[in-house]
Amino acid sequence: MAYRVILVEGNQQMLERLSGVIRSAREFELAARYQRAGDALGQGSVFKPDIVLVDIDSNDNVSLLEDFVATFSAASVFCLSDKWTPSDSEVIAKAGARGFLIKPFTADELQEAVATFAKTGISAGAEVFSFFSSKGKSGKTTLISNLGFSLAQKTGQQVGIIDADVQFGDMAVFLNVAPKTTILEAARDINFLSPVTLNGYFAPVDDNLRVLCGTSRPEYAEQIGIKNFTEIIAMARSMFRYILIDLPQGFNPISIAAAEASDVTYHTAMINGGFEIQHMQRALEIFKAWPDYENRVKTIFTRVSPCDKEERHKLSQALGYPVAAIIPNEYMLVSAAANNGQMAMRVEPDSMFAQTVNRLADDIIGKTHIRWGNP
Repeated sequence: MAYRVILVEGNQQMLERLSGVIRSAREFELAARYQRAGDALGQGSVFKPDIVLVDIDSNDNVSLLEDFVATFSAASVFCLSDKWTPSDSEVIAKAGARGFLIKPFTADELQEAVATFAKTGISAGAEVFSFFSSKGKSGKTTLISNLGFSLAQKTGQQVGIIDADVQFGDMAVFLNVAPKTTILEAARDINFLSPVTLNGYFAPVDDNLRVLCGTSRPEYAEQIGIKNFTEIIAMARSMFRYILIDLPQGFNPISIAAAEASDVTYHTAMINGGFEIQHMQRALEIFKAWPDYENRVKTIFTRVSPCDKEERHKLSQALGYPVAAIIPNEYMLVSAAANNGQMAMRVEPDSMFAQTVNRLADDIIGKTHIRWGNP
């Protein structure tokens, strides 16, 4: 059965072009087209559309989005524009529109938009979490991948992982994916993308979980501009409910930009008998430049043994700052899972590692599972 489409486009030339695209798309039928939004609102209901495409380059049409959503309550309203901006996403989501397309679009892009936004409408409420470490070998890549899996499973919503360790990121290897595109291509193309086309740069990992992988060669990192990188984060907010960003170690332009663009930055360190506490304290001094750093910076220690409430309290006292979570030392489980291209959460879902990651996911979601108790 074909999708019945109503097209609203003020420019006559663009109206003709997009009409041709819709007619050529498989499983789509152009039921009606209008140059004036008022005409569409007054006459369009008789066509019983499944999809309504509305040009929002006209301010008048933007102000009528809620009317379109109410009038065509049985249809999905998609917005069209010459260029995507973060403010568009907020307006579209608030009005209740389902998705967004940059015009002119192709038949494939139209089909992809409908398929993508069928799972989740465009969102302005995404939460972005960056994972920072002062030194390498903090366990954050393991944590991010398993936490992303947990969030996707618990919520059934879209979760995106961005491997922003642009020189030596290994999320692709860790998650056993072979990406066709990476953060390099996404940054290069971002000015020509919309949320639906950016989604294609993320490789699927699991149900509701996708990853934008790091560069294939370290020297490519120099080609990723900070402005384009932050644009990726801003656009990804329209596609995912949760975004987890794996950062390179230490303070550098990429890690600083990601932290600034994030809602929360998790400072992660692995307990190995070294100077983890001191390194984290020094980094926290830098984060204190944010007036709201106590709400935006949280700390996590990995490979903690014993992994219990008392040990977490000791670490908080030594650090002089609350420890948000501790992850147990289950090296054998995590290593075996990673070597087989799997996540420890799936291999042993009842392990202590899985339980603590699930608790962190619950904290992010805002839920508590009684059977796991307190850490």
